Amino acid sequence: MLTRYTHKYLQTSKRKTASTKIAHKYTINNNYKIIAIIRDRYFNIYYTQTMRAIIIDGYVDEPACFGVPPYISPYIRYIAGALRERGLQEKDISYSTIDEIRIDPTKVSEIIKKADITIIIAGMTVPGKYLRSTPISLGEIESIFNASNGTNILGGPIRLGFSMEGGKKAESSLLDNTNAIICKKDIEAFVFDMLAEHTSDLEDIEHRSRSVEEIGRWAVKGAFIIEQHSDYPNVMCELETYRGCGRDRHCSFCTEPSYGSSDYRPIEDVILEVSSLYGRGARNFRIGRQPDILSYHAKDTGGNIPEPDPLAILNLYKGIRNVAPELKVLHMDNANPGTIATYPEPCKDILKTIVKYHTPGDVAALGMESADPNVVKANNLKAMPDDVFEAIRIINEIGRSRGNNGMPELLPGLNIVHGLIGESKKTFDLNYDFLKSILDSDLLLRRINIRQVMAFPDTPMYGNDELVGKHKKIFLKYKEKIRKDIDLPMLQKVVPVGTILKDVICEVNDGKMCFGRQLGSYPLLIGIPANMPLNTFTDVTVTRHGHRSVTGIPYPLNINTAPIQFIQELPGIGKKQAVKIHQNIPFSDKEDIVKRTGNEEILPYISL
Repeated sequence: MLTRYTHKYLQTSKRKTASTKIAHKYTINNNYKIIAIIRDRYFNIYYTQTMRAIIIDGYVDEPACFGVPPYISPYIRYIAGALRERGLQEKDISYSTIDEIRIDPTKVSEIIKKADITIIIAGMTVPGKYLRSTPISLGEIESIFNASNGTNILGGPIRLGFSMEGGKKAESSLLDNTNAIICKKDIEAFVFDMLAEHTSDLEDIEHRSRSVEEIGRWAVKGAFIIEQHSDYPNVMCELETYRGCGRDRHCSFCTEPSYGSSDYRPIEDVILEVSSLYGRGARNFRIGRQPDILSYHAKDTGGNIPEPDPLAILNLYKGIRNVAPELKVLHMDNANPGTIATYPEPCKDILKTIVKYHTPGDVAALGMESADPNVVKANNLKAMPDDVFEAIRIINEIGRSRGNNGMPELLPGLNIVHGLIGESKKTFDLNYDFLKSILDSDLLLRRINIRQVMAFPDTPMYGNDELVGKHKKIFLKYKEKIRKDIDLPMLQKVVPVGTILKDVICEVNDGKMCFGRQLGSYPLLIGIPANMPLNTFTDVTVTRHGHRSVTGIPYPLNINTAPIQFIQELPGIGKKQAVKIHQNIPFSDKEDIVKRTGNEEILPYISL
């Protein structure tokens, strides 16, 4: 729709850059593009059209931010909010994940062709394995931007470099042919500044960091975008409390210091953001975008670890619960084991607050990285092995009781990185022995994440990662040994056979198996031995364990209608007994089952 618009200060851009893909073809004024000019003797008449933008989610996975479905990262919402503050209407801002484009390229390609601004957010600095999503590739980035007729913008942690897997260097030069402006700092700030009045040359725009005041506004204004997520309303909203590391010495491989010193968001801003998301239908939240939840609004004492403020965490969690009373998930992510070891009493208070106000199945991911003291020192890691062990003990003391969804309330997770400076063959033995000591001490770990380092420019690791290749064979054998000797018995302790896990969402049918998870932080993968209706929830009885996943069947199982592959998974039932039970259906009641099969073990898990 054309709008007649006059303004004596508006002028068309006199100079156009060589590449129209990365420059305005017209002057932008707020949310309008000028598409025609008629001059008369008194003034210029500008005919304008509302601008349109599309945000494409290529997914992010950082040490302190996650944005792979069903998660949506804060970046997406900040960008949408920045566009809204510059005057674009909600209807003119589209959002798509890269997976949606893969499934139906033509649907999104039409939006891209008509968009005046095409924005891709991407970057994997700690890549992992994902159930049903794959991060965007360079080829896909180039293909999308080549199809665009507007201004192309690429940003997010990808600005630090690109690599698709751990153990390989991340290189910035790989982005040179993407046909886009690459935001060297915060993409949301660049988009906001780009739409400033009279901006005509994008090369003149400063690449800068956004302020906490700006994202306080943009997070609220951009909350609407979650309604366009493919997993809505079951989308997990990653929340930021602060970014930047408060330590005075940083880990050799970490990209978090690239964000500068800690810039704590006001508690009321985070609560207001949750309120806005909740009003848009969000019910699942994770306070995940920070390097250490325990250090939110911590006091700088001049040492390597700031002093925690339990009251700040209490006000945050209480405030979230007040504005989102019927939330389904409230989880956290990162915690520094060094903070717990240095300030055990304040951290215990914080952990008790979290357990009181969160939802069960929560995970405090601890960055141990290595149990080798030489590696800890050489890479400025956060804590010595004894400190990490104590942190694990304290979290177990407060959080290992089982919650109402079947999972323990709060357990530690452990991150281990290989290929670090100073690593030797002995390092692998020390790491294994440390994990074995946790298992033997009857302490629980929800997950053990073992990866090879990805070296980024401007970190001490860059150019010093030769041990990744040197120890590759050792790494693979050692990893498999941990999966068998540690992960399997640990998982059997965390969710014993017969555990009822509630609200498992069925996500993928693969052959004759359905894979699902509870929504939350590092959810346990559950295999159900049959195809199930996708995007539906079911309760599940745990029946068997793998190294990092479990097998389960719907709970309660209707014994009169259940397929034989479900019956044979019931605790204490094998194939022969399952055939006998199946031949005797229908049963009139549970007493009839016991009378005719002689089996009482299955009664807690079935219905009729």
